[in-house]
Amino acid sequence: MINDVLVKPFDGLEWPGSDIPATISARPGGAAANQAAWMAYLGADVVFAGRAGARDMAYHRRELARAGVRVHLAADREAETGSIVIMVAPDGERTMFTDRGANLRLCRADVPSRLLHGAAVLHLTGYTFCEPSLLEVALWLLGEARARGIAVTIDPGSAAFLARLEPATFLRWTEGAAICFPNRDEAAVLTGETEPLAMAARLTGYYGAVVVKLGAAGCVLAVPGEPPVPIAAHPVRATDTTGAGDAFCGAFMSRWLAASPPISVGPPTSASPATSGARPATSAGSATSGARPARPALADLADAAEFATRVAATVVTRFGARPV
Repeated sequence: MINDVLVKPFDGLEWPGSDIPATISARPGGAAANQAAWMAYLGADVVFAGRAGARDMAYHRRELARAGVRVHLAADREAETGSIVIMVAPDGERTMFTDRGANLRLCRADVPSRLLHGAAVLHLTGYTFCEPSLLEVALWLLGEARARGIAVTIDPGSAAFLARLEPATFLRWTEGAAICFPNRDEAAVLTGETEPLAMAARLTGYYGAVVVKLGAAGCVLAVPGEPPVPIAAHPVRATDTTGAGDAFCGAFMSRWLAASPPISVGPPTSASPATSGARPATSAGSATSGARPARPALADLADAAEFATRVAATVVTRFGARPV
């Protein structure tokens, strides 16, 4: 969980060292929570699991519930909820100052295995892999999902985090996931490629489908054995790009699961995906329910990507990352 503090100066930073008029807004945030909110808001059955400072628990439960998320939060009585101060430039781009707070204290007890009962998908963000204690939780969850035949989807989350790892480490941890959602910078770190089409194609050696998010340029969708497909963005005037990638991911997941819930999506090395049932689950991420599904067609994935670009285009025209 994250407390976002968004700061948008009216006229840029023209007077450093002095008072600068700005719009300042406190909002609920965090990549995984934002993605869960969008998934649930758009119709998916979602359980979110995470950790927050004790004094913010009621607030974050309430805000996720407004979007339709079922919430399982652990209360931290020693650490505060993570916080990010986001400076929003006139063109909507951001600079972020991050204190991860209670997120860094997430442990296995915060994500009981019963949350996975009946789940169709486990969705994780890369932030769950970024510290040794969190990595233990992430790898345990991946093992539990694979043992239960639950599909896994991954949003790598941070190019800076990926760049600190040995080459291919993150790919080794997450190989066999049904879908990976890197942005351009993350895909470049993961592959060493410079062009999005090549990035997406390279990553299909590890994942059942890859969606490289390109911001105002849309995205590239790729599956093994097929040429990557560029999908254009919907042009809008950006006010604040905070959470646009999270909205894209949540929208894609909701549409994809509604069309053809996940099974046998991954490459040959993947675990067999999803069980039937209606109970979703995740840690530092979110998961959705569904009956035992068939292999999704490329057309369904392309439809999900096009829908996601439309949703993301609406998010950047306003302030904040959540649907409600």
